[in-house]
Amino acid sequence: MARAKQLPSGAWRVQIYIDGKRESITRDTEDEANFAALEMKLQHKRKLENITVGEVIDKYIASKDGVLSPSTIAGYQRIRRCNIQDLMDVPIAELRQEIVQNAFNREAKRTSARGKKVSWKTQANVRGLLSAALDQYDLHFKITTAAKQKKMKELIMPDQIFTAVKDTAIELPCLLAMWLSLSMSEIRGLKVGDIKDGVLTVRRSVVDVEGLPVTKDTVKAYERARQLTVPTYVLALIEQTNAWKAGKGPIVTLSGQAIYKRLSRLLTKKNLPHISFHDLRHVNASVMHMLNVPDKYAMERGGWKTDQIMKNVYQNTFSQERQEVDRKIDAYFEGFIK
Repeated sequence: MARAKQLPSGAWRVQIYIDGKRESITRDTEDEANFAALEMKLQHKRKLENITVGEVIDKYIASKDGVLSPSTIAGYQRIRRCNIQDLMDVPIAELRQEIVQNAFNREAKRTSARGKKVSWKTQANVRGLLSAALDQYDLHFKITTAAKQKKMKELIMPDQIFTAVKDTAIELPCLLAMWLSLSMSEIRGLKVGDIKDGVLTVRRSVVDVEGLPVTKDTVKAYERARQLTVPTYVLALIEQTNAWKAGKGPIVTLSGQAIYKRLSRLLTKKNLPHISFHDLRHVNASVMHMLNVPDKYAMERGGWKTDQIMKNVYQNTFSQERQEVDRKIDAYFEGFIK
């Protein structure tokens, strides 16, 4: 907890956070200010111990509304409705590690209405939300439960993916992901005006919130706002779209679900292992590793975050070395396309 600081008037003030909001306490002496702040925190903690885990999560989500993106808030609300439900009515005062571990054990074994197991990523998101909610309200309860291990997926080679999607409605979005390492939301946010002189600028993303598309004019993080040279083959596909011919509008008009379902059907048809659309970005990362692309250029192309944003490498986006990296990757993909 922060300590009291003396004001110009001579009084002492302590600033603490209650329910995510800053509270100021002013007293005549330093000890009185610190004691009053501690007392307020303890009273608040005793009050919180009488409410349930679900109510704490509700309070956390409400405190982040307007701060986090709509898609993140929608994801939190989905977790609140669907995951670890037998933990939601447990009073905070009765919360124990054994209770939490048992809840997550059941969650790992749970099957959805569609017959699918709860994914590794969803379980990680559930743990993250619960931990953040408890931490924000100073409940000092750390989640130490063991996490389900992520399974390694069977590898699919880029040429196999290309063969599966070639000459289909999802060839362009798949190549934008596998070749240029764009995410689904970035692909859906791509517009004609974002491509100039063969260079694509990532400016926005489109995500679904409660089934409706929501556009974010700024990408998730600084390093995601990047520029990429569009390969000749991909540019030709873009120039065939209705948006390009009209000179405006989104280049890819299919929804994320439509793209994902079509990809799944095509992989099944070709007797290939199932992968998610996001795995195409992983394929891109594997290709760069195979081609010995230096980490800083791989991070730059993919928009992946590193310490100190790769020492501000994004200020030199199209250096001579970066252009050589682009040519090397394009040559690889063009090789099996031809």
